This record gives sequence, C-alpha cells and structure tokens, in this order.
Amino acid sequence: MKEVFTAASGVVFFLIGMIRLSSAVRRVLNARIKEYVKYAVEKPVYGLLTGMIATIIFQSSSASTALTIGLVSAGLISFYHSLAILLGADIGATLTVQFVIWRFTEISPVFIALGGILWLARQNAWKTAGEMIFYFGLIFFGLNILSQAAAPLRYSPVFLHYFAEVQNPVYGVMLGLAATAIVQASAITIGILAILAQQGLIGLESAVPVVLGANVGTTVTALLAGAASGVSGKRTALSHLIFKCAGALICLCFLPFFFDMLKRLSDSVPQQIVWAHFLMNMVIVVVFIFFLRPFAAMMQKILPGKDETLPVWPEYLDRKALEDPARALEHVLKEIQRQAKLLEIMLIKTTVLMRDYQEGKGRDIGYIEMVVSNLRSQIVRFLLQVSGRHLTRELSRRILAYTAMADDLKSIGSHIQAINLLCQQKALQKIRFSDCGEAELREIVFLVQHNLEDASALLHHFHMETVKGAICREEDVDVQVREALDSHLKRFHLRQCSAQAGPIFVEMLGHLERISDLCNNIVEYVWDTQSSV
Repeated sequence: MKEVFTAASGVVFFLIGMIRLSSAVRRVLNARIKEYVKYAVEKPVYGLLTGMIATIIFQSSSASTALTIGLVSAGLISFYHSLAILLGADIGATLTVQFVIWRFTEISPVFIALGGILWLARQNAWKTAGEMIFYFGLIFFGLNILSQAAAPLRYSPVFLHYFAEVQNPVYGVMLGLAATAIVQASAITIGILAILAQQGLIGLESAVPVVLGANVGTTVTALLAGAASGVSGKRTALSHLIFKCAGALICLCFLPFFFDMLKRLSDSVPQQIVWAHFLMNMVIVVVFIFFLRPFAAMMQKILPGKDETLPVWPEYLDRKALEDPARALEHVLKEIQRQAKLLEIMLIKTTVLMRDYQEGKGRDIGYIEMVVSNLRSQIVRFLLQVSGRHLTRELSRRILAYTAMADDLKSIGSHIQAINLLCQQKALQKIRFSDCGEAELREIVFLVQHNLEDASALLHHFHMETVKGAICREEDVDVQVREALDSHLKRFHLRQCSAQAGPIFVEMLGHLERISDLCNNIVEYVWDTQSSV
C-alpha cells in the first residue's frame, strides 16, 4: 500500500505541475497570442512549428490542443489552419518523455528550489518565471516519485509474469487509451512506461502498443473542449481523433517492421519507447501534412456549418493610403466599423450567457475582446502616422474623434468581458437572481444593446433621428439602473435575494451603464464630425 500511495502522489504532483504550468504560460501568452496567430496561419509549416513550440512550452499537447480548439471556436483561426497546429502539437509532446530519459527526474529538486526561490522572493517578471520553473520541476519530481515507487516491482513475480506473458497488441492499445483518458495526459502514461523500462520491468513489445493507445487517449481532452465549442471547434477535435487513430492503425499494421526500426535506432528500451512515441506522430504528419486542404474539405462535409473567421489584424489599414490623409481616414473608419460590429457580437453572446453560461462560449468572448483590443492599438498607431501629414482643420478633428472612438470601443469590449466573467462566477457559485432582478436586468440589457446598435449604425450612415433616439435611450438606461439599484436594496433588506447575488448584480448594472455611456460618447463624436463637414 505504501508503494501504491507513493505512486499516486507522483501522478498527482505531475498533473498539478502540468496544469499549473499550462495556466501560468497561458497568462503570459494571452497578451501576445494575437501576434503568434498571425504567423501560425501563413503556411502549414508555420502552423506545424507553432504547435511544436506551444507544446514544448506548455509541456502538454492536451493544453495546446484545447487552446487551438478555443481559437478556432472563437473564429481567430480557421479550421483548415488549425490542423497543422494539431500535428505540430503531437510532435512537441514527445519531448516531455525524452526529458525522463535525460534524467531530468533526478535534477527536478533543483528546478523546484530555484523556481520556488524566484517565485517567493520577487514581485516582477522574475516571479512569473519562478512560478513556471517551479511547476516544470514539479512535473518531473512527480515522475521521480513514480520511479522510486516502481523500483520494488522488479522483485514482484506477479508483475514480471504479467508483462512477460501479456503480448496482445490490441490489449496494450486499450490499456494505454484507458489510462490516458483517465489522467488526460499521454506524457504520464508514456513516462511511466519509460520509467518501468529503466527498471527493467517492461520490454519493447509490451510497451509500444500502450504508447499507441496513449496517443489515441490524449484526444479525450480535445473532444471535451470541442463538445463545448461551435461546429468549427468540433471539427478540429474530431480531426485530432482521426489523426491519432490513423497513426495507431498504420503502426499496428506494420508492427514487426516498426519494432525492427526502433531496435536499429537504439539499444536502450527506454529510448526505444521515446522513439516509438516520436515516430508514430511523425507518421501522422507525413500522411496528412500534404493533404490538409482536401482533408479539411472532407471534414466540412462530415460536419457541415459555416466556418466564420475573425481577422485578427486590420483589413483596411493600408500604408499606401497615407499619402492621401482623407483616404487614409476612410480606411480607419472602416476598421472602427468592424471594431463596433465585433462588440455587437460580443454583447449578444454575453446576453445569452447571462441565462445559460457555457465555458466554451465564454472563452470565445475573451478571444474576441483580444481582437477588439488589438484593432484599437493598430488604429491608434495608424492615426499617429496620418497626423504627421499636412492636414486641414476638418481632418484634424476627425483624427481626434477616431482616436477617441477606438479607445471607447476598446473600453466597451473590456466591460463586456467583465460581464462575461461575472456570468462565469455566477454559474460556478450556482447563484440565482430574483425574478424581479432578472426582469430589470433584461430590460437594461435590451436598451444597452439598442444603444450599441445605434452607435454602430451611425458609423455607417448618419441620421439625426438615430442620434436623438440613442441620447434619449441613454437617459432611460441611467434612470433604470438607479431604479434597479433601489429595488435591489429593498429586496436585500427584505431578504428576498441572496447575499452572494447582490455584488454580482450591482457590478453587472455598473458595467452596463458604463457601456451605454461609452455608446453615447461615440454618438456624440459622430455628430461632431458630421457638424464639422
């Protein structure tokens, strides 16, 4: 029992390290992910490299795959471009097990000590670096504990007989699939095999089918992420499963040849296991990398649906237009219009989540907010270049107005994302608003949606009636928010609503009121620019 609990502790340490490392890396990358996406989608080979690098950094192909599905679901990358990233992620996953062969498990305390000191002692970028180093060390410390727990098994006749007698490849595949599906990390299943091989407890013929099964089992995380995504995310998850199953079947069909190749590559069984993991994923890459486009077309027929992609980078900002400031500002206005349209999508999606929160859709909203924020940065940078030209008074006024609009639209995105996070908190804590509170919130959301729609419409066509309607509606929002707050205080005093619901309800009202104010600002900027014409 001591060895069982020791081994279980090693698995727990590994999983905690992997999950926390992935989370820490994602926090660092979220601010820059829009930049990486730009390069990942240029060519399949770039996507392949992106997937490899992402998995090496995350130390988890499951984390990279789940992130890719999230990006596809949010529309930041197309289904076709996601396929190369998946293939690259599978290659990158092989490095974790190679670290085991390189005896990283034995020096893991060094990483834990160094990372822990930096994490606890610093308050700047070194703190985050220390956290990542600590969790990287924890991954291999967990495997080191597993290695120590496995050492006594070399003296177990039952264990030795089990692996000596059981040679059925199909059974091995099912064992690897089940084990990886449970822990949702192929690295831990294959890492255990490498550790058993280091102890002389398992041979190549018994280990390779388990490796093949573990590669298929790692798709469980992707399938779970895809289930909560749109049709594009589901296609990506299913494609990942098809890739893995095809690779496993090919290797099983040529298993004797596969064994012979592995024995030629290395005399060490642990290293042969790592090569088996690597070569299976290379087989998948070689088979599919040149046929990604027809494969994507086939998958779109299997799972039909519109594949909507939101361009991460500006579509209309053209440096050639800088020679003509008036034309350049027309391009800026088109980009601002696109920014406003994205916010309409965000608000509609968030309104749905107020009633029924779904993690995948909530994540999509966060990705769209990143695109809106990126557009603001690009617009302001472009306007700065336009401002260096010879400008008329009217053009100077438009530059100031467009800069303010881009800022306000970005702020609207931040407020919508804040409401999205409040919806998540409400769902996680199973909080319910009172019927009166829900009705008040729906009415205010309805008015705010109309204000955003009017602000967006005015960016396309100016109508004085729309301006008047938006201004009046903004006053209605202010009045209704005050009345909702007063009603909430009365309900709270009469204990008709829970104490937990109050802060979330009040914060939502505050964000909605601020969105309405910012929409009103945009309406006034449009009115001002029209008055100056």
